[in-house]
Amino acid sequence: MADLNAVPAPIYIEWHRLIAALQTLLGGYPQPIYLVGGVVRDALLRRASHDLDFVCIGDGRKPAKRIADHFGGAYYPLDSEREIGRAIIEFEGERFVLDVSRARGATLLDDLTGRDFTINALAVPLEGEMQTIIDPLGGISDVMKKIIRRCSPTAIADDPIRALRGVRQSTSFQMQIEPQTRKDIREYGVNIAHSSVERVRDELINLLNGPRPHAALRTLDLLGLLKLILPEVDTMRGVTQSLPHVFDVWEHTLNVVEQLDGILHTISPYRTSESAGNTADGMIVYLLDQYRRQLQDHLATPLPNGRSVRALLMLAALLHDCGKPATRTVGDDGRIHFYKHELEGAQIADQRATALRLSTEEVSRLSAIVRHHMRPVHLEDALSAKGELSRRSIFRYWNATGLAGVDVCILTLADYLGTVGAHMNLQDWIQRIQTVSPLLEGYFLKRAEIVAPTPLISGNDLMQELALAPGPQIGQLLRSIQEAQASGEILTREQALEFARQLLHSGTSADSDDSDAE
Repeated sequence: MADLNAVPAPIYIEWHRLIAALQTLLGGYPQPIYLVGGVVRDALLRRASHDLDFVCIGDGRKPAKRIADHFGGAYYPLDSEREIGRAIIEFEGERFVLDVSRARGATLLDDLTGRDFTINALAVPLEGEMQTIIDPLGGISDVMKKIIRRCSPTAIADDPIRALRGVRQSTSFQMQIEPQTRKDIREYGVNIAHSSVERVRDELINLLNGPRPHAALRTLDLLGLLKLILPEVDTMRGVTQSLPHVFDVWEHTLNVVEQLDGILHTISPYRTSESAGNTADGMIVYLLDQYRRQLQDHLATPLPNGRSVRALLMLAALLHDCGKPATRTVGDDGRIHFYKHELEGAQIADQRATALRLSTEEVSRLSAIVRHHMRPVHLEDALSAKGELSRRSIFRYWNATGLAGVDVCILTLADYLGTVGAHMNLQDWIQRIQTVSPLLEGYFLKRAEIVAPTPLISGNDLMQELALAPGPQIGQLLRSIQEAQASGEILTREQALEFARQLLHSGTSADSDDSDAE
């Protein structure tokens, strides 16, 4: 180990109890096994890690299978050619993902020196007290000094995706990218255009899911990389807006992402009295905290392939106004308008999400968030005029938005704060929150009463009782009946039938208005 520059850890590392269990399980394994990369870096930063990477001087699939079998977890042979295995296990109530791979190259030194950044080129033998770190490239010093440094002069050129990873990690760990590494990221990062779409997408999703995504996005933009992933960015730049907007469309977008990050923290389990100490956050706590647990559960529900709602919501914030450049007009009074920009934006978002190869569910939900992001603003006008939202308005909102409606409720709060910047009007802010509150109340607390009441009548009932033929009219009648039921106008099956007769008699069997007007 001397030739690998094994040094004592600069601090005492308190390894998770799982590591001791793995030492017992793999202690007699014929080939050496090392903890490597991010888990060692995170240990030095005193950060908890549930994704553990190991290197084996041999086939990594066998120890991964042994781990999965021992803990009753799942095993996946990730890469047969590179001999990588994955175990997903539960240990003391926590979920862990463990990847074991064969060393890249003939030795551990080859593996470490071929990695992306020095802070990730660290290894700890899975034996003894594990207080000695193999550090051939000075990664410990860079961790402590908070520096992102490439492992070799060709590290970024060899794999341009590392450019995105470097920006993400510099933001996540609040580290500085040293000048030569930054130069390489700018020079070779453009080659992500020739990289796998899936790898680019995954790095973008990880960035959006991490801390301070607005800072990472701004860095990517300054390095000329963001437009390669999201070409819509360039069209937003410099597109001016009328008051109350204080930023152009692009700066507004970045501010919305930043405000969304803050709002998600305010409703998260990690909020503290200090982190929610400003007026804007305080009003969220005061007026929306009764839905905090439900919002947390909504955000914690994984999307296909394990991606997070948070990341999709951040992507929606990035694209919510992407339809504005194409719809910008100036009225006779000099005011700038973006009529139906949400519809244009929804189409663009659909195309971008498809190009990024998100799942069908993600594409649909992203498009819905962008399309409906103005609905709470329109409802706010109704709230101002009548003092409260009607049950009909709440029903129509959820009937139009579905699951994406929760995301829209969160996004509209960030959209307001990202619009006014430092010029927040407290009454306007309270009004926006009070528009969202009854929508969330309907969805989380009165769902069976307002949002999705149990049907009083079926399509077969309508056809039999009213002598109607199958066709679109049946669905239109059922929707109108359900809306009347949600608004409290009808309560029984007999009332539903009479309501349907009246609609047929008046010739208004379908409510084709997709707006929130009453």
